[in-house]
Amino acid sequence: MEKPLEGYRVLDWTVWQQGPVAAMMLGDLGAEVIKIEERTGGDPARGMMKLAGAAAGVAGRNFYFENNNRNKRSLVVDLRKPEGKEIVYKLVKNSDVFVQNFRQGVAARLGLDYATLKKHNPKLIYAAASGWGPNGPDAEKPAFDYTGLARSGMMSVVGEPGMQPMLTQGGIGDQMGATITAYAIVTALLVRERTGKGQQVDTSLLGSLVWLQGLNVSMQCLLGGSMPRVNRAKAGNPLYNHYRCQDDKWLALAQLQPDQIWPSVCRVLGLSHLEKDPKFANMMERGKNSAECIAEMDKAFASKPRAEWVKLFAQDKDIIVECVNTIADVPTDPQVLANNYVIPFTHPVWGPVKVVGMPMSFSESKVGPQREAPEFGQHTEEILTEMLGYSWDDVSKLKDAKVI
Repeated sequence: MEKPLEGYRVLDWTVWQQGPVAAMMLGDLGAEVIKIEERTGGDPARGMMKLAGAAAGVAGRNFYFENNNRNKRSLVVDLRKPEGKEIVYKLVKNSDVFVQNFRQGVAARLGLDYATLKKHNPKLIYAAASGWGPNGPDAEKPAFDYTGLARSGMMSVVGEPGMQPMLTQGGIGDQMGATITAYAIVTALLVRERTGKGQQVDTSLLGSLVWLQGLNVSMQCLLGGSMPRVNRAKAGNPLYNHYRCQDDKWLALAQLQPDQIWPSVCRVLGLSHLEKDPKFANMMERGKNSAECIAEMDKAFASKPRAEWVKLFAQDKDIIVECVNTIADVPTDPQVLANNYVIPFTHPVWGPVKVVGMPMSFSESKVGPQREAPEFGQHTEEILTEMLGYSWDDVSKLKDAKVI
């Protein structure tokens, strides 16, 4: 079964998460990905676990780098030396995509900007994934996931009223930035198929997080007000809320048309006496008296463990209710597994493990991890000799000159 991007070559000159994950996604879609790393140090993500004060992992590997860089081969080269640049230029001639996520100006100083690379390959798709976008007064400022979450407003919408700005873990800003970057690259490849033209595409952490919050930002733009944080104990719609069960596990109800399901919810919770109560007769009245309604529902949910509630709610298929999973629950969730959102993978060092799969499937194409993340410089000699035609004597000289 053919992979969607089989036959395409991607040069990945990126670090940390936003850029690397974008290239990794292209690899999951079947592209050949070559990770270009600086000769001294490489991608700083290789030392991420040590920076975080945690163990590096098995045999010096860490999950952060592994997650962001599967499907790739690693080429180590000194980009400040002419011979190093020449290696990249030769690769560019026979590649489809070049991805970088450095601060604006860095690529140009090293001769790796679009204006330079397109001279070597006019059909090249050049993707620049920045922090703040290519234009504006802060285009050259550095950025990380944390600052993206801060400036995009994301930290101010998480949590309940009165809480301080809150961080959402997992580098979700970078992950979203990566997704938008991959989307832009695939779109540019489609345009090239139609027109024969290469081009530069620009994405950013800020832009991706603004897009992620489309409804929040649109409400502010169109109505002049933003969606407020919600106090769980006073939620305007008690049937669009989450509740703690007897065993400290949570369930979430999600009824946007609650009036038609209110009698069923009352029956399952053993609150039939509330069904006809004028204070809770319809959505508007329940909204006015939400604190009292939620307090009654809290008491009911606290009377049984979650597993019992799941069985009771399952008797009425029209009630939309789901478990509030912890991250520890996700890799074993049967629905996650059935759709290959988490999949088994045999790692050459870690052995049989589970990894995050692609959140999409194709009826006629295969997608997913092709190989583990590379060790530092693992494929340098292979790329030079097999792909670029360097002799072993050439390779030896480049090593002596500390180009590779």
